[in-house]
Order: sequence, then C-alpha cells, then structure tokens
Amino acid sequence: MATIGFIGLGNMGGPMAANLLKAGHTLKGYDLSAEAVARFQEAGGTASASAADAVTGVEIAITMLPAGRHVEAVYLGEDGLIAKAGAGTLFIDSSTIDVATARKVAGEAEAAGMAMVDAPVSGGVGGATAGTLTFMVGGPDQAFESAEPILEVMGKTIVHAGGAGNGQAAKICNNMILGISMIGVSEAFVLAEKLGLDHQKLFDISSTASGQCWSLTTYCPVPGPVPTSPANRDYQAGFTAAMMLKDLKLAQEAANASGANTPLGAEASQIYSLFAGAAEGNGEIDFSGIVRFLRGVR
Repeated sequence: MATIGFIGLGNMGGPMAANLLKAGHTLKGYDLSAEAVARFQEAGGTASASAADAVTGVEIAITMLPAGRHVEAVYLGEDGLIAKAGAGTLFIDSSTIDVATARKVAGEAEAAGMAMVDAPVSGGVGGATAGTLTFMVGGPDQAFESAEPILEVMGKTIVHAGGAGNGQAAKICNNMILGISMIGVSEAFVLAEKLGLDHQKLFDISSTASGQCWSLTTYCPVPGPVPTSPANRDYQAGFTAAMMLKDLKLAQEAANASGANTPLGAEASQIYSLFAGAAEGNGEIDFSGIVRFLRGVR
C-alpha cells in the first residue's frame, strides 16, 4: 500500500480519493473547501494544512484541479509541489488542462528528477464514485507503469496515450466528440417533437440503427428512455455545461495552435457558450440540458 497526497477533493477528486482509501492506501489531502476536506476525513483521510504539506513524506501525489493556471501554480515555484515533494515522488495530474501547460509542468518535473503523468479522466461523478473512470495517460513508459496500479483502483479503463501531454490531447478530442454528438442527438429529439414522433419511438429506432451513440444510449438528453440519465433528475449534473464548455474551448485552442480544421467543434463551442451564459445557473446543470436550450427554454 502507498502513501499518497491528494490535492483537489471536489466532485471528482473526493470520490477518487475515497476509493484509494477503501483500497487500503494512506492518504493526506488538501482542498480550499472545508466541506470537501471534512468529507475526505470522514472517509478516513488525513487533512493537510496546504498543498505542499500534502506531498510531504508521500510516494505519490495526485492532483485534480480546475484549469491549467491552477496546475501551474500548484506545481511550480519555490513553494510548488515539485520543489516540496521528496526525491522519487510520482506525480499524477488528473486535471483536464491545455496540452502546453501539461507538457511544461511535466518538463519541470523531469528536470527535477521526478516522474510525472498527465491522466485526465472520463466518466463523470458517477464513474468517480463507482471506480469505473477511463484514464487517458500521457508520460514516459516507466512513469505510466508506476502509475497504472494506482489508476486501476480509481478506474476501469487505463490507456497509455503516449508522451507527456498526450493524455490531455486524448481527453479534449474525446470531449469534442461528446459535445458535438450531444448537440446532434438533442437536435434530433427537438425535431421529433415538432414532427409528433414519440421520444421512446425515436430512441428505440435510433439506438439500434446508424444514429446510435453514447450520447443517445447512455446519456439520453430527454426523460424516459434511459432512466439513469440526468434528464430524469431535472438535469442535475454529472458533467456540467460549464465543464463541457471549458473542454470545447481547450479543443479549439489546440486546433488553432496546431492548424487543425474543426468547424463542428467550433460551432459546438459557440452553442455551449450561449447555453451556459443564457441564464444564471445554466452552467451548473448537466451538459445534456442543451436540449432545453435548443427548444428555446432558457
């Protein structure tokens, strides 16, 4: 069993840390939210006074942070994790951030003699709680091999995507597909409503025909056909519209920087930007709630 520092104990990080504790690992944790820290302590973790304190005396440090600027701030500088962690610490960053920042931080870790992987996740809060996340991992082979047993406690599918930053590249490409497909599925249901076609009938047909996709069969944006989808809980978020917008923007930044042509990705980013900003609180509902926006319900 390992001693692990975990920084970022929110909606995703909290249940991920809890699964590590259930598996018998010893965890020190830090978060700006006192409520998140309290839940972590209830699960058996030890609270730390700072991010730097959370990586003191640990073998592995895991971070789950909101954006690239937070990752850079936590890892770099005189009081950063790279400077404060012990020799040989393995860093696992499961934040979803831009590729350039992931590669910059990994380079600094390597220069300091540390191992690091970027390991963003797919699967939402439900997957984090159930321990069924998909990890897309970027980093050297040896670092991946060291991280894999820890990731397997928190996830079901662990894929080594290549060198540093490739985990982030895979994540933003995957979520661009997801954002585009959810809009397409939602548009189809809105059109079906206008044409007098029942939701269940469209689902029964398209789920077994060429329109089949994850956004339809697992995360259906209308109530009824898939009882576990957020549509049946008034779009209580598993993955918020604001987070989808963040990932779509990251994809567009990467597309612009690399010269990739992604017109549907760009359009999806614009639509989610309008949706998330259309009314107070829209950004915090589930991204599948885009169907309400397409109906004209704000």
